[in-house]
Parts: sequence; structure tokens; C-alpha cells
Amino acid sequence: MNIVRVRGEAGLAEENGPRKNRSLKIAVVSGIIVVAAISIFVLNLFYGPNIFPDEDTKVFYVSRGQSFAQIADSLVGAGIVRDRSWFVFVAKIFGGADRMQVGKYRFTSGASNTDIFFSLREGAGIMTIPVLLPEGSRATRFAARLARMIGTDSTRYMDLVTNERFARSLGIGKRSLEGYLMPDTYYFTWQQEEESIIRAQVAEFWRFFSDSLRARSTEIGMSMHDVITLGSIVEGEIVLKEEAARVAGVYHNRLRKGMLLQADPTIQFFVPGGPRRLTYADLKIDHPYNTYRRKGLPPGPVNNPGKAAILGTLFPESHHYYYFVADGKGGHRFSTSYSEHLRNVKTFRRDRARRAKEEAAKAR
Repeated sequence: MNIVRVRGEAGLAEENGPRKNRSLKIAVVSGIIVVAAISIFVLNLFYGPNIFPDEDTKVFYVSRGQSFAQIADSLVGAGIVRDRSWFVFVAKIFGGADRMQVGKYRFTSGASNTDIFFSLREGAGIMTIPVLLPEGSRATRFAARLARMIGTDSTRYMDLVTNERFARSLGIGKRSLEGYLMPDTYYFTWQQEEESIIRAQVAEFWRFFSDSLRARSTEIGMSMHDVITLGSIVEGEIVLKEEAARVAGVYHNRLRKGMLLQADPTIQFFVPGGPRRLTYADLKIDHPYNTYRRKGLPPGPVNNPGKAAILGTLFPESHHYYYFVADGKGGHRFSTSYSEHLRNVKTFRRDRARRAKEEAAKAR
């Protein structure tokens, strides 16, 4: 006899139970996978996957002309970005990869790809770099120093310095800005535009050379250009700033008496291979800046003088000195007569020979 078994509701429930459990498990696992994938995605976008194992921060430079691909490669090479593909993906999502800002940046360990990308795209946190442009330097030295420290174009800098139209636009009615590039410590950015650097230097000059100083130059019968020219000679002579007014007084005395200035800095301006020890042959070269052959001031500044030298020129010490020679200690010996000057020169040469002998003995 055949027996037919009929499943009731309880039987169906028992059969569907395992299926539902399996579906629930699959759903839970799938959810976990999706959440994990989203977490990884968010982590790489917005949080800090870029860990620097051995340091808290890293410095990074973006230079003119770099493509986004080159920047991305450099970030990976510097150990700032761990996964190039994620960083590129971030750039594609947010756009603006062609707007990376030139500059020097500092990134902290743990920075996200998004943080890094937005910093570079917006120029957020670009660092300034202190640059000392020393007193008594010529523009060519400034150009070289700026190129070395902040990556500027030295040729472009010098082209602007010697551009008469540009000089006039800055209020300097001369063919060159030599002498008017105020020495100081400036804070520039990496590869800052050369024009803006020069504008900052000349603006600092005008802040210093105020109406009262212009009035003073008129009072002593000198044009501003004369003051800066003589100030550059004074700057080229001094080591000690406190001697500026006394050295300037010597040159003022010589100018009043119609004597040759016989200023070594004017020779250093045009001799090849300078600055160097000058020879008697150098002093005989026929040149507009040779104050051993031509009376009065040279045509223009021989360097960019600092504030002390300019003030010393405007407010020279009143005395009767017409000569001076180095004392071998950073200062000078001053004299009123040529015979006294010759004695001081003899003393200087004797002391220099003695120091050279002592240095040679130490080197053995």
C-alpha cells in the first residue's frame, strides 16, 4: 500500500529556514566586503595612508614647467605618496591637475592623497624661504644667490636689472638698477617671479630713501644717484659699519679738494676675475670707472650699498683725513698727510707679511 506524505506548514518552515540563514549570511558577508571597500576608498581619499616611517614631515618642491605626471612621480620617489594610482585617481575626481602651484611645501606623515593634491592645486601652505642678499654685492651675485637658494633664473634677473624701461617704471631713471637693489634678508617663495623679487628690493630702497634723505642729499649738493654711487664705494671699503661715516668723510674731503678718489672698489668693478688683489697695472687701465685716472665720481654705483654706507655718505664725519689703509683687523688707519699715509701703508705691508708667515708655519 502506497502512503502519501503531505508536508504541512511546519515542514515548509523547516525547509525554508536553512535557505534564509544562508541568504542572510551571504548578505552580511557582501555588506562587510562593500563596507571594507568603501572604507579603503575613503581611507585613500580623505585620511592618512601616506605614512613616513622615519620622519614626521617631508619637504617637497614643485618647479616651473613640471607636468602633473612628473609631480606625481616625484611625490612617489620622495616617499610622500605611497600609491601613485590612488593619487592620480584623486586628481581625476576633483580636477585641476594642470593647476599645480609652484612652491616649496611641507607634508606631515599620514597626509591623505586628497590633502596633498589640494595643497598643490591651491598652493595652500607654500613655504617662504629666507634669502640674505648681502650689502656690497653686485646684482650678478644676487642673481647667483637667488638661483641657488630659490631656483630663480639668473639670466632673467639680470635682463630685468639692466632693462632701462623697467628701471624707469620703478622710479629709477637710469639704465640699470645696480645700486638700488636694497640688500636685506627677504622672504621669497620657491621660484618666485624674478620681476616681483626686483620690485621688492627696489620698494625696500624707496622705503629707506625717504623724503628726509632726499632733502639731505640736496643739502649736501649731491643727487640721489651721486649718493648711491659714493655709498657703494664706501660700502666696498668698509668691514666695520661704524667706520662708514669716517670713510665717507675722506671721500667728501677729496671731492671738495678736487683730488682723485683712488678708490679700489671702482677698480674691482671692471677688472677681470675680481674681486682679487689689485696690481699696479690694473690701476693704469683706461676705464670710466678708474678713479685712479679720472677725477670725480664714476658713472654709477659699483655695488648695492647697505643702509649704513648710504647714511654715512649723507652724514659724513667732519675731519681732515685724506687717506686711509687697512689695519689688518677689519678697520683702517686714517691720515691727514701723504707721508703719514705711506708710513701706515708700510706698517700694513709688514703686518700682512708677518701674518702670512705665521699662517704658513701653522700649515706645515
